[in-house]
Amino acid sequence: MITTTQRMLRASRAGTSRAAPVGGWRALESIARTVALVLLAGAAAAGCQTVTGSQTTEVEDNQLAASPANIASLSGVVQNNPNDPQAYNMRGSVFGQSGRNDEALADFNKAISLDPNYSQAYGNRGLIYRKTGKLDLALADYNKAIALDQGYAVAYLGRGIVYRLRKDTLDAFKDFNKAISIRPDNAEAYYNRGMLYQSQKQHQFAIDDFSTAIGLSPSQAEPHVARSLSYMAVNDLKSAASDLDEAVAAEPMNILAWTTRAFAYERLGDKEKAAGSYAKALNINKDHEPAKQGFARVGGKMGQAYQTF
Repeated sequence: MITTTQRMLRASRAGTSRAAPVGGWRALESIARTVALVLLAGAAAAGCQTVTGSQTTEVEDNQLAASPANIASLSGVVQNNPNDPQAYNMRGSVFGQSGRNDEALADFNKAISLDPNYSQAYGNRGLIYRKTGKLDLALADYNKAIALDQGYAVAYLGRGIVYRLRKDTLDAFKDFNKAISIRPDNAEAYYNRGMLYQSQKQHQFAIDDFSTAIGLSPSQAEPHVARSLSYMAVNDLKSAASDLDEAVAAEPMNILAWTTRAFAYERLGDKEKAAGSYAKALNINKDHEPAKQGFARVGGKMGQAYQTF
């Protein structure tokens, strides 16, 4: 049965234009909960869960690596320009990238106090609030950023992720569409919209969006893993396995990609590659329960060499 939400998503999708890949993206998205359900249940259809949002491309001012040297350099800029909101916003972005959330908030607060109309500072502060689970505060900041700059694609993306976390599917979908219309090279928006489609079991639409995200950023594992789950849900196991080959090649230490790949090859009946992939996952984390169970299911033996490709 097609739900009202699914009908509305389909209707909205029908009016959405698609652009050729022209940009890049770094994803921090984890779909471990989804894959654990898939692996433990033994059914690919379980791979339709919603996941938490990616963050990196939301920080437009974050051009410097979060190293102590760069933070020290930015602190020197702040010291020399104590009334420059951009200096605080830049340092706050790097603090946020390095996980120093309290210091990031302090810098964004200062930037906003110096310039109450600084849309990027609101957007960046919204990201920190969202990362720390303060979704109401995040939503307020994204709303403010959009009110100040209605062409601010990053804020629509961030707000869409908040809506998705709150299971407000239609508002999330509208924001991802808006982000894409403003920035057709925004792979992260396609990825997040694909996750919405996947959560509604609209797997072909999800596959299309994941494919665009992959075209925009082929070196990231997450879109390949996500697309593989939709392929498995429609029983296209060979395409799923191919995606997961790409995922582990892109990120060889991604335990989620190895475990999902193992499950795909297990379903294909290739116990050799399945056991090898489960073994790879266990080499990364010997206590990873889905990999332990899968390895036992396919008759894996510790210490034995397996062909993984």
